[in-house]
Amino acid sequence: MHVLAFRHVQFEDLGLILPALEERGIACRYADVVADPTIPADWESAAALIFMGGPMSANDDLPFVNAELRLIEKAVAASKPVLGICLGAQLIARALGAKVYRNHTKEIGWAPVCWRPEARHDPLFHDFNRPEMVFHWHAETFDLPAGAVWLAYSAACPHQAFRVGSAYGLQFHLEVTPEMIASWCTEETNADDVRELASPIDPNQNSRRLAEIAGLVFGRWTGMLYPSLYGTK
Repeated sequence: MHVLAFRHVQFEDLGLILPALEERGIACRYADVVADPTIPADWESAAALIFMGGPMSANDDLPFVNAELRLIEKAVAASKPVLGICLGAQLIARALGAKVYRNHTKEIGWAPVCWRPEARHDPLFHDFNRPEMVFHWHAETFDLPAGAVWLAYSAACPHQAFRVGSAYGLQFHLEVTPEMIASWCTEETNADDVRELASPIDPNQNSRRLAEIAGLVFGRWTGMLYPSLYGTK
């Protein structure tokens, strides 16, 4: 039993998703698509597909972007569980026919997300009833795909989480650890974003609560992969 995670840059990995997988004995294999844009031939045998973040755009005409868009469309049509984080959420939206475009402002650092009424009936977010401080790092946003359930929003970016068919898209970074945040702030790829910040990011500011939320949400998501073997939390 394994999931396949599509990684766009080495420093944006599974983070807090990994403990939820390990707790249920689910292995994970990375597909580093920039180095090798070929989609693994055995993707259909994976229990789920995860698409991570990255500094590129879902609109870029790149071999791996185009391959991922085709794969997401196939996976959702086959009802295979798909999880997209930040760029991954944008890829899901575009693969399913929605537009991805520049947000009116960059959203970088700690900021609250609020839950739509639809979240009360969602398998992952059903008991979230107050805003939660989470981590963000994105300049683009997206329209919701046809048939999507809109789950969360923020003041700076309306579409923060959605569910459509077998896919979940999270614009915010629920997976990050303090170590990941600190690393992102030193990456050359992110240098321009960091210079634009009004004040430095504190990686630990809300990390304890974020880890609690991540454990709950990702634990529920991994539990949904094998409902006959594992109950959801």
